[in-house]
Amino acid sequence: MKIAVMSCIHGNYEALDAVLLDIDKQKAEKIYCLGDLVGYGPYPNAVVAQIRSLDIPTCAGCWDEDIVEGLNACDCSYPSLLAEKRGKLAHEWTNKEIYPENREYLAKLTHSLREGNLAFVHGSPHSNHEYLLPELDAFMALERVLSTGADVLFCGHTHIPYVRTLNAGSLQVCLKSKSVEEKVQSFHAPLKRIINVGSVGEPRHGRPNATYVIYDTDTEEVILREVSYDYQKTCAAIIEKGLPTIFAWRLANSLEFAERADDPTHVCTR
Repeated sequence: MKIAVMSCIHGNYEALDAVLLDIDKQKAEKIYCLGDLVGYGPYPNAVVAQIRSLDIPTCAGCWDEDIVEGLNACDCSYPSLLAEKRGKLAHEWTNKEIYPENREYLAKLTHSLREGNLAFVHGSPHSNHEYLLPELDAFMALERVLSTGADVLFCGHTHIPYVRTLNAGSLQVCLKSKSVEEKVQSFHAPLKRIINVGSVGEPRHGRPNATYVIYDTDTEEVILREVSYDYQKTCAAIIEKGLPTIFAWRLANSLEFAERADDPTHVCTR
């Protein structure tokens, strides 16, 4: 079975529409979404309505969570005062714009999803706000996959797509405490994979194209798809609706994650 997995739409309806058309051309039989339906972009309600109408299984993203629970739900901080100001403006705008029925839908989104040996999360199995970067320590990366009980972990949040294979191997864990004698536990970890699907609405891989993944459950083939769309239309709407113009500039230039000191993406401190 071919499945499509996408993430981080961020209120960019033009990008979502283009990706859905491409998914149809790829003849995917099922679609999963890893959250962040809102935030930064000018069309949060249209995006949520489209995901709802297609009944796409969806995880809660950090922006979805913050719109429901409040701006400081994740105890996150910003890399600069200017970035914090822009981030709060985007949150306040989205918070006022979102329809009650769409907020209710976001509130019901689950943290993770499972399909056979596949697991789906926004950030990591531990937190919507944790970044599973491609250079993450191999032991920590393996632990994140093992914690789901799955063989393949799909994630987003970084806005940069990648596929990482964690080779099979044996691990030893040494347990020590005052009340328990030192004990070494060994176990074998089979091959695991982390697949980051990038971002539909605000890519940061160096090009403005939307990204998502096609995964074949029979062959285990992973295809990272890039889809072009009229991003200039989204940029114009961002400015027209009164969102910070930096979001339009960043979308047009597809900045990589945290490339600039005034990047308005909030960074988790925990």
